[in-house]
Amino acid sequence: MSGPFDLGEEAVYRAWRERKLAEYPRCADDLIVEVRDPKHLSPAERAALIERCRRANMAIYRCGGASGEDKDLPRLASAQLGLTRLDANYLADDDGISSITPGGGAHGEFIPYTERAIGWHTDGYYNPPAQRILGMVLHCVRPAADGGETALLDHDIAYLLLRDANADHIRALCAPDAMTIPARMDGDKVARAEETGPVFSTIDGGERLHMRYTARGTHIVWKDDAATRAALAALERVLGDEASRYILRVKLAPGMGLVCNNVLHNRTAFRDGGTQRRLLYRLRYLDRVTPA
Repeated sequence: MSGPFDLGEEAVYRAWRERKLAEYPRCADDLIVEVRDPKHLSPAERAALIERCRRANMAIYRCGGASGEDKDLPRLASAQLGLTRLDANYLADDDGISSITPGGGAHGEFIPYTERAIGWHTDGYYNPPAQRILGMVLHCVRPAADGGETALLDHDIAYLLLRDANADHIRALCAPDAMTIPARMDGDKVARAEETGPVFSTIDGGERLHMRYTARGTHIVWKDDAATRAALAALERVLGDEASRYILRVKLAPGMGLVCNNVLHNRTAFRDGGTQRRLLYRLRYLDRVTPA
């Protein structure tokens, strides 16, 4: 790595660290930008969303009131922020957008499509490098009657806290064989190949950080050495610190959307009421948020 994420560039890192901590939001409300029409952002609205993503790798738009089941809304909003290369992942709808709602059938065995809690992760951690998920949008159509809160942590902050604790944690999690996702089988056929790679890597010439991570305990193989075990334990402490001011919590309401550079996030369990099931649209991108 190079730039602020190069362990040999301590002065560059210290300057980046100071700016990062000074600009980081104090609560989820600091991420919110009120917008009139997400399909047609004003220059000021677009600039405000991009600026929040620059500071914290995430922003939340709020358009006031229910938006209905309109997939064009998050898709067009995303495009204005530089997110255009949609990753049509497994179980996504035909248009490449995932309708995250409790249901049966093929979706029912996957935790996002249940009412169960989801642990800390970044999206697409099982993707190969050529399909790294750099951007992600969650747009709320209907929230759950109870629960379904999302916690957010900028992966830059996770890196910062780990590096401050022990630079060896960063070395271990940057190893090219740190984390392996076994192949997913469909009967006797390989539906998704095994994928091995680092937790932390850089893009844009070393100026930006990418993270692939999941807290799940199954269908994942970690490098079996003392340095990796110590680094993972330290990361779990960072993510488990309920008092940390860096973890931001929000329950998206109708018409609200999280747009981010694939930050760490989780979800509490939830319960639906009546016949109205929780529904969020999830859009995964091969792009980061940038001015369009």
